[in-house]
Amino acid sequence: MASQNQESEGGETVMRCRWVRVLPNRLWDNIVEIGKKGKEIGKEDPRRIIHSLKAGLALTLVTLLYSNDPLYEGFGVNAMWAVLTVVVVFEFSVGATLGKGFNRMVATSIAGFLGFGAHRLAALSGRGGEPIFIAFLVFIISAIATFARFFPALKARYDYGLTIFILTFCLVSVSGYRDEELLGTTHTRVSTIAIGSFTAIFVCIGICPVWIGEDLHNLVVGNIEKLGNFLEGFGNEYFKVSEEKQSNNDKPFLKNYKSVLSSKSSEESMANLARWEPCHGRFRFFHPWKQYLKIGSLARECAYKIEALNNYLNPHIQTPMEIQNKFVEPCTKLSVECGKALKEIASATKKMRRSNSAAIHIANAKAAAENVKFLLQINLSEGALLVYIIPTATVATLLLEVLQCIEKIYEAINELAAKAHFKNVDPTVSPEQPHLLHRGTVKPMPNNLGIISHVVTI
Repeated sequence: MASQNQESEGGETVMRCRWVRVLPNRLWDNIVEIGKKGKEIGKEDPRRIIHSLKAGLALTLVTLLYSNDPLYEGFGVNAMWAVLTVVVVFEFSVGATLGKGFNRMVATSIAGFLGFGAHRLAALSGRGGEPIFIAFLVFIISAIATFARFFPALKARYDYGLTIFILTFCLVSVSGYRDEELLGTTHTRVSTIAIGSFTAIFVCIGICPVWIGEDLHNLVVGNIEKLGNFLEGFGNEYFKVSEEKQSNNDKPFLKNYKSVLSSKSSEESMANLARWEPCHGRFRFFHPWKQYLKIGSLARECAYKIEALNNYLNPHIQTPMEIQNKFVEPCTKLSVECGKALKEIASATKKMRRSNSAAIHIANAKAAAENVKFLLQINLSEGALLVYIIPTATVATLLLEVLQCIEKIYEAINELAAKAHFKNVDPTVSPEQPHLLHRGTVKPMPNNLGIISHVVTI
């Protein structure tokens, strides 16, 4: 037994020694891994590195209130509120920093003076009734402010301010029961919070500002472009027009549209923050940020139909070639023209310019859509087996629905262009003469498959 115990103790000792020897290597490997991860994060968006440096600068500036003797004598220990404010208020984008700073300053000011007023009113009821009166006011005001947070309009823009209001009112009104110099303390606290907020705002705007409105603009434009890329290549993929055989993993345009489906929360958050931002670059005061939400909603509606189209890229039931060949030309034309229209819309919107080139692609898509409808009617009337025609007929129907979505997106983009005063780049058609887009000729041209092609001249 003694020998067995000695062997077990010896084995544990050996394991500990090995663990101690391996520990430095593991620590070094973890440090290297963290460094690589940090490098990837910095490369993904270099603005993150600049934001970190800006946050350090803002905190350095505001700590002068606490470390400088003349300033410290004026503010005292309350100077720490300025440091805490910078930590809480300083955000990645200008809109988020302005929103938090404004909410914090206004909520602290209103709640501070309301709390001081509540203390004065409570003092009139005597020393015995003062705590009861203060407790009653805290209950009423905090309950009302908390209920106000459930209003969607208030929650979207002022939720943080309402939270700070409740906190500050409770602190000031309750501390007034023990603090004899309540007014001076309240004034100092409001001043230091204002200094901290303004410091964060000035550093955020003054040094390499990140405009959340511009990010929202690029996000919506990028989503539309992803949809266009999918539609432009879908026709060739479905009907196997291209001779190159590649897996879907080698074709990212078939998957990139999926990010559009989950972009609602990001767009709503960006739109709320962008409303705080001042005029900058191409974005004027009162820029129609809500219109981006409408465009984003229409883009997601189109993306859901594209998701349904994507499910038919590898159908379980194959349509006979004689039927499929009839749909190749009009469906491919419809898909390609829809894709080109979306890409043209995205390109013009990204530059904040009016472009009527998308209207030409939409007109060509409508002509192809008429051929698709004609083919659907012919094949159904000829009594073709539904089990064979359903996959291709469903794809054709979905493409028709996608075209309707694109028309809605185009109308929403034109509405944005009018509200945001986009520049017109098409010299032949002015915004005041939109009816010229509907002038032209449509020439029917039958081909060898019996399909009537339409040539649209505008």
